[in-house]
Amino acid sequence: MARLRRALPLLAASVLALALSACGSSEHGVLTVAGSTTVLPIAEIAAEDFEEESGVQVLVSGLGSSAGIEAVINGTADVATSSRDLTPEEANQGLSQYAVAHDGIAVIVNDDNPVDNVTLDQLRGIYAGEIDNWSALGGPDLAIQVVNRDEASGTREAFRTIVMRGTPFDRTAAVLPGTGQVRDVVSRTPGAIGYISIGFVENRFTNATVKTLDVDGVEPTEANLESSAYPLSRDLYFFTKGAAEGEAKAFIDYVRSSTMDATIRDAGYVPVGEGGGDDA
Repeated sequence: MARLRRALPLLAASVLALALSACGSSEHGVLTVAGSTTVLPIAEIAAEDFEEESGVQVLVSGLGSSAGIEAVINGTADVATSSRDLTPEEANQGLSQYAVAHDGIAVIVNDDNPVDNVTLDQLRGIYAGEIDNWSALGGPDLAIQVVNRDEASGTREAFRTIVMRGTPFDRTAAVLPGTGQVRDVVSRTPGAIGYISIGFVENRFTNATVKTLDVDGVEPTEANLESSAYPLSRDLYFFTKGAAEGEAKAFIDYVRSSTMDATIRDAGYVPVGEGGGDDA
């Protein structure tokens, strides 16, 4: 589990960001993988193990789904990792899609919050700014502090699609750039609500704990995710410019093979297996 919770230090992320602009192809045994912070734990461990087996150096960075997709479109990265589907504009850029895991978006609140369940309609109302007190959900007379993700986040895009359904987000909500920041703020703020990948709910390396809410009466568990009972579910993807070839294909095949199944499950996700996703 220790390896699953590693995060690149800010300086290292900056160095990798520079590396992306310098080496956008996998020539000389170097493969660049950029994108989603949600997919980062899977990509980092896969990169390390793949390098040991193949000798190919894999540079991984978590700059956000949108940044990773843009990097592949522009040719400054070989593989994009994403926690959202392509936008219509991105879908016209000749990208190939490879599903690597199923994930759920957990709605999190402070540990001391007595509320246990939220409906999709209530969640939409909260994030639209229409429901602003926990008493409306059977909780205490306490203002709801809405925590949102930044626009580069694939998790935000998936949440917007599944939950908001065209309703605008509340512009007064706090906007944070990463999963860890959302988790930390919610853990320290009694009235806060946020959303993160199910795989990041538990973190034994910090004292910050959060509570998950059931959504429409369904608990965010692996079993409910695998059965599609949990409503806030999505796929995690790799994207390449054109069909994956050479080292990029070998790396993607490695992640989608049974070799990575245990790692993906340990990270809190459900593996799709090789050939298990709808590729395009």
